Amino acid sequence: MKATARAHTNIALIKYWGKRNESLILPTNSNLSVTLDGFSTETTVHFQEDLKKDIFLLNEQNVEGNALEKVAVFLDKVRALSGKELYAQIQSVNHVPTAAGFASSASGLAALAAASAKAIGISLDDTELSKLARQGSGSACRSIYGGFVEWQMGEREDGADSFAVQVAGKSHWDIRIAAVVLSKTTKKVSSREGMRRTVETSPFYAGWLEQTPKDLQEIKQAIAEKDFEKMGSIAEANCLRMHATTLGANPPFTYWQDTTMRVMQTVQNLREKGIPVFFTIDAGPNVKVLYLSEDEDKVKKRLQSIEGVEDIIVSKPGSGISYL
Repeated sequence: MKATARAHTNIALIKYWGKRNESLILPTNSNLSVTLDGFSTETTVHFQEDLKKDIFLLNEQNVEGNALEKVAVFLDKVRALSGKELYAQIQSVNHVPTAAGFASSASGLAALAAASAKAIGISLDDTELSKLARQGSGSACRSIYGGFVEWQMGEREDGADSFAVQVAGKSHWDIRIAAVVLSKTTKKVSSREGMRRTVETSPFYAGWLEQTPKDLQEIKQAIAEKDFEKMGSIAEANCLRMHATTLGANPPFTYWQDTTMRVMQTVQNLREKGIPVFFTIDAGPNVKVLYLSEDEDKVKKRLQSIEGVEDIIVSKPGSGISYL
């Protein structure tokens, strides 16, 4: 009763920001991402009859406390589906900076969902696997698929219609996504806390919800037509609106650092010089920069010159779940 799965992380082009149901992880808006081939998690789950509790090793280090509890609670859902009361040893290797705005939970929980379901003997199609992964981490439901992926928010209270679907495969469009690493430290306000505070207290949140469905419809059309400037401009504007809601929260907060602003300004300066390049930022200080393959040398050289940039990791649209 053992299986290993690999999942890649993703970056939201239309942001997921807020839940309508905390326990089932149901979003307040449908959203869209691109899966990244440059960041991944490989997870092995081994259910064993002689274990008295779940054991979790992350990057060969034993994990206890809240992180272990989150994994155990998720595995309880898998155990309930299977009808088998077995504990597991989980070994996970994360090729993503954890809790720094690089969506490590997306690849981590997607890989955990796939490996645990296969190990315990549950046969799930991609839709069912997406629903399961969603209950561990919202963005994980999108990492079941490669390429461009929409998470449909659904309407049902039980979450049965809230899952991800692929909009376009990884080979649909040869774009580049540069992850500009500014900080690998854990962020002070987690995504979960940031969402909750924003939904409950930000007067800007209603405007966010009103505009986002329009953004989603238009960006899907841009992806289908391979209109890079339209896609990039929508993604950038959607990102800025999301982060504006955090400034209206009580107490207000931001995930940006000084270097975050410098990267954003550099991208805008490159655009003024005629290079189609855009940015997006999840719940963290690090910036993802979108550009076309023919502009890679110019964009990377300019980004590397920015004070405070620690690293640049370039991705293409990546694959969905695979089993090793």
